[in-house]
Amino acid sequence: MSLTASVGLMAIFIVDLINMVYIGWLKDPVLTAAVGYAGAVMFFVTAFGIGLSIGVSALVAQAVGARDAGLAKERATAGLVLSLIFGTAFSLLILILLPQIVAALGATGATADETVHFLRLYTLSQPILILGIVGSAILRAFGEARRAMMVTVWGAVVLAVLDPILILWAGLDLTGAALAGAGSRLAMAAMALWPVWRRIGGFAPLGGTMLRSMLAPLFGISGPAILTQLATPVGQALVTRLVAGFGEAAVAGMAIAGRLTPVAFAMIFALSGALGPIIGQNLGAGRMDRVRQSFGQAILFTGMVILTASALLFLLRAPLADLFHAEGLTRDLIFLFCGPLSLLFFFNGLIFVANAVCNNLGAAFQSTLINWARHTLGTLPFALLGAQWWGAQGVLIGQAFGGVLFGLLATWLAWRVILRRTTPAAA
Repeated sequence: MSLTASVGLMAIFIVDLINMVYIGWLKDPVLTAAVGYAGAVMFFVTAFGIGLSIGVSALVAQAVGARDAGLAKERATAGLVLSLIFGTAFSLLILILLPQIVAALGATGATADETVHFLRLYTLSQPILILGIVGSAILRAFGEARRAMMVTVWGAVVLAVLDPILILWAGLDLTGAALAGAGSRLAMAAMALWPVWRRIGGFAPLGGTMLRSMLAPLFGISGPAILTQLATPVGQALVTRLVAGFGEAAVAGMAIAGRLTPVAFAMIFALSGALGPIIGQNLGAGRMDRVRQSFGQAILFTGMVILTASALLFLLRAPLADLFHAEGLTRDLIFLFCGPLSLLFFFNGLIFVANAVCNNLGAAFQSTLINWARHTLGTLPFALLGAQWWGAQGVLIGQAFGGVLFGLLATWLAWRVILRRTTPAAA
């Protein structure tokens, strides 16, 4: 589940990485910085969609585990419709507040203008992305791991074709990047909805009663999950604001590191989404012994992936910097990320695993608290201190070290949740 989900999830983030590569080839620091600022904003809407997908996936997986095909179909249908409605509303809110948000991130002058222009185009297709994310989560809940993977793989393929045509050949720069992204998202939505319709029973007849009955259980999970997911872009926005004080080269370096992180550690990002349906199905089947086993193996898996990916990043740090035509401070920040700093992502991985456990065992609000604490108390004080000691590099160092304490805390609290849900007979 993690391997196939990681390929699919990696394709989502490769979409952003490809955009960054082609924009970097233009050798315009203003455009590169604009994509960096835009990434911090787009992260909010993407996180909102991921939060919705967690709730839909958990509810569908529980119905599948209980062998109730009709309920699973109804939940999948209502989940998609509600996700589109609320995702569109959230995207419109971001669209209206774009100038204020970009200014709050620290962008000024031509960089701010380019960022707002790019985001106005790109945000329009965010609801389509949410459809693709939720549809892929539904496929995973039904055990269709390969088809869920192909949703984002095809999105990346479409983008890889459109990006050079629109950005370089047509000379549309950021406009081309936004249009290519929209095309990619249309492909993702189509590849998610088609197999749901043709392979796993299709959609249930839509009705107001079905939607209303889905609202409470969906937001019982997705509400805290959305708040949990939004903590990450908030933390990233705080870091972006601090790095902005060191110039466009620093913002560009941070943006490239931010694009490399989910690609390098895609299996860790995917582990949370893959682990959720496994826990949900075993919870529905009353197998808490397998829930405990999955939790321990997920932590071991996280450590193995981090060691392997960090070693590859270190070996490839120079070619990666050359790929983005990075120089000066931008290059220094890429080298810092690809060095020992990436090893500390293990503790972020612990938080992902703990969140998957809590979201599916009725303790979603605990995940919310941990994530917000990590991305506020575990980010801002450490990043501020690092900035004072080591400048722009110190911001990234502080951000990484702040995750250590909260990763350990999240693991301990998740284990307590498992013990509470374990029956005396299973214990």
